[in-house]
Amino acid sequence: MEILNHQGEPVTHSRALLPGPTKLRLHYYTTSTSPSSSDKPALLLLHGVPKTSYYWRKVIPLLSHKYRIICPDMRGLGDSSHPASGYDMGTVARDFADLMTELGIEKFHLVGEDWGAAAAYALAAQCPNRVKSLVFQEMVLPGYGLESWSAFTKVHVNSGTWLWHVGFYAVPDVPELLITGHEREYFSSFIKNEAWNPSAITPDAINEYVRCYSNPGGLRSMLSIYRATLETGDQNREFSKNKLKMPVLAIGSKHFIGEEVKRQMEYVSEKVEYKELPWGHQLAEECPEELAGVYLEWLEGKK
Repeated sequence: MEILNHQGEPVTHSRALLPGPTKLRLHYYTTSTSPSSSDKPALLLLHGVPKTSYYWRKVIPLLSHKYRIICPDMRGLGDSSHPASGYDMGTVARDFADLMTELGIEKFHLVGEDWGAAAAYALAAQCPNRVKSLVFQEMVLPGYGLESWSAFTKVHVNSGTWLWHVGFYAVPDVPELLITGHEREYFSSFIKNEAWNPSAITPDAINEYVRCYSNPGGLRSMLSIYRATLETGDQNREFSKNKLKMPVLAIGSKHFIGEEVKRQMEYVSEKVEYKELPWGHQLAEECPEELAGVYLEWLEGKK
């Protein structure tokens, strides 16, 4: 499925070679490179795991009439390169800051979901003067609950939101052994299980995610994010010593993380608004029109 803007035009795909010893090439796409696009406020959309920037394809044309959209693939994921290290969210966030600098964008609005929300928080914490507003969607931060949400308890197992995979992915070597060769079955089941409407996860999305996580280094990079969870937790506790001052909207799914996202942001931000949607974890797949409407309404006046 081709990714289009509000005028039905294809987005522009590029790769940026970022500064630093790893020579990281970050794949990203933008909705417009025309001179008039620079007049629009920039909006950076960060995807979660096990997804890629393709996750935002249904939302893009609903936002691009008002915003210059930038959608990157996280380091090691999608069509970005797969470095051996740097999967803590502090480092991942600096990748995105470097990308925006490369694009000549000093200030921007920021939306992140799942691990993209963890990266978005780390970016806002490290570059508070660049982030005009933050949307934190469907994530529990390392250091503030992700570890405990993965615990094997009656409460978690019966809730339907037991994050069992956090500990599993952190185990060296074993996830690679069990998932390799079964990527389609595994990721299709995993992603649909977190949705309230599994039929919203269309075959083109599964094909794209399986393609990317089956590429050399794709699975290893994804697992490296989880293997850096404790390091990211330490970073978050340090970041939170200075609470965020920019406007923050926490978005939760009624049938997944829900209002916990508000509590997460209250730990680290001075003022938080909350919006709950009656779907599952995969909001941009399940309710793109509703989700885009929430973004547009909340961003209005924050330009």
